[in-house]
Amino acid sequence: MKTRAAILVEQRAPLVVDDVDIPPLKLGQVLVKLFTSGICGSQLGEIDGVKGPDRYLPHLLGHEGCGEVLECGEGVRHVRPGDRVVLHWRKGAGLESVTPVYRSRLGAVNAGWVTTFNDHAVVSENRLTAIPADFDPEQAALFGCAVTTGFGVVTANARLAIGESIAVFGAGGIGLNIVQGAALAGGHPIIALDRFDNRLELARSLGATHTINVTATDAAAEIGRIVGPGGVDVAVDNTGNVEVIALAARVTGARGRTVLVGVPPKDSTAAIATLPLHFEKRLTGSHGGESRPDVDIPRYVRLVAEGKLSLSGFVGRRYPLDDVNTAIDDMRSGRLAGRALVRLGSPPTPRS
Repeated sequence: MKTRAAILVEQRAPLVVDDVDIPPLKLGQVLVKLFTSGICGSQLGEIDGVKGPDRYLPHLLGHEGCGEVLECGEGVRHVRPGDRVVLHWRKGAGLESVTPVYRSRLGAVNAGWVTTFNDHAVVSENRLTAIPADFDPEQAALFGCAVTTGFGVVTANARLAIGESIAVFGAGGIGLNIVQGAALAGGHPIIALDRFDNRLELARSLGATHTINVTATDAAAEIGRIVGPGGVDVAVDNTGNVEVIALAARVTGARGRTVLVGVPPKDSTAAIATLPLHFEKRLTGSHGGESRPDVDIPRYVRLVAEGKLSLSGFVGRRYPLDDVNTAIDDMRSGRLAGRALVRLGSPPTPRS
């Protein structure tokens, strides 16, 4: 069986959309038909090689999506054929399989435990969480990373308390969900910072009480004007820019928490005053908000069903797989506010 996929053949080059042969399923593997995939900043980092040379080229990409289970390999117990599932990069319930290798005219094409820039994917069982059959696949795809990471940063990393202030540097897909999660947690004020006004406008609609365009305003001075000279209780960096990381640490209060979500380029360093860390100030890195997809996703599904959480308007634009490079360019340029969503295969069939 063949399927179409976007392949990273060379770093810092456009993806190649081509056919690949799906390998037979092994222990713990699941064949999924994809409906939708989000594009996360992590994929841009993979393409750009921010962590250094890629030893696995060529390989498939993508780590948040929604689809339907077609077939299960030996040992799979937590999902079954016909299930609608969220595909996620954090480990959930079930077996962790070996990673699949596809075949194509390029030769062997590697893949991780989950990929989503393809019409069909062989996925490790523990990267899948079943959801209700009628749940919207566009919203479901966002649970693979953007929502679970953003909310996890608020609740697990920052441990934001009601009434605490937070500054969110970078209003992309994860940053916007940190803003929304902070609003749900009762944070105040919630300050979103970005270079692009369209992203800041979306941040306001999701719960930001203040927005700062960092290209037009002295961000540190403006944060001080909003919260006072003591700084914010929580500052979160989503950019991976070492200068922004240093700024986030600087505007964090003496007893506050600075959380680093964005990944800086390999071998880069940020200059941070360390003395406050010997007292009550904290600096920590986040790994996907320490989310537990099999636990968190069902909770967020219930919030959506009860009208307590809305992701309407969060998708900035939808693209066919053939236009995946256009989607990536739109993200880089700032033309796009909200998540870029890739539509894959045929649309899901409504179920009674």
